[in-house]
Amino acid sequence: MAVEKHTFKYAFKASIPVMAGYLVLGMGFGILLQDKGYGWWWAALMGISIYAGSMQYVAVDLIAGGASLITAALMTIMVNIRHLFYGITMLNRYKNTGKAKPYLIYSLTDETFSLVCSPDLPQSVESKRYYLYVSALDQFYWVFGSILGGLIGSALSFDTTGVDFAMTALFAIIWLEQWEKSENHIASVTGLAISVICLIIFGADQFLIPSMLIITVVLIAEKHWLEEEVIDD
Repeated sequence: MAVEKHTFKYAFKASIPVMAGYLVLGMGFGILLQDKGYGWWWAALMGISIYAGSMQYVAVDLIAGGASLITAALMTIMVNIRHLFYGITMLNRYKNTGKAKPYLIYSLTDETFSLVCSPDLPQSVESKRYYLYVSALDQFYWVFGSILGGLIGSALSFDTTGVDFAMTALFAIIWLEQWEKSENHIASVTGLAISVICLIIFGADQFLIPSMLIITVVLIAEKHWLEEEVIDD
């Protein structure tokens, strides 16, 4: 019991930075969704069932714009394809997590991935419980922030222009963090260069899918150099 209590406290402390980000981003999502005419419970439902911050922001425009099923499916695959690599990385860590494994896989967001990958867990912390607590806490922060945003959006009337930039800012920060942590910038330069080229060729409204498809193909071709970076680390 003492170990479990200590593990939860450790997981909560580790998740505080995620809480700060998820509450703000979740509120932004809830406000945007409310602005499109969907109540707070839609924000709660999407936070529980989809739980993919970037895709939920994209889904706001897809739903409001009446996007086709094919467009929505392609967009979902492209935006979340990085989670395939997350899953492969976590195969050993989640190997003996029992009944919790499906939820741990489902709730593996970018920020949760960064916490559960930490190699510095003290011996007093039970690792499998830590994975579960961090995953559940992070999702709670997101859902709570989304509900709060939906309620604020329904109670107050204000201009939401620019709120959706929160997700763009988050991805920019993630990109900068990866740039600082890695000595090999092949993946970062590849993504940036291809995105800019596609933006010029296809325009702001059409560049996302072609750029992500091309980035995926080029990164697979660069696999040898990217693996060398991992080996060097």
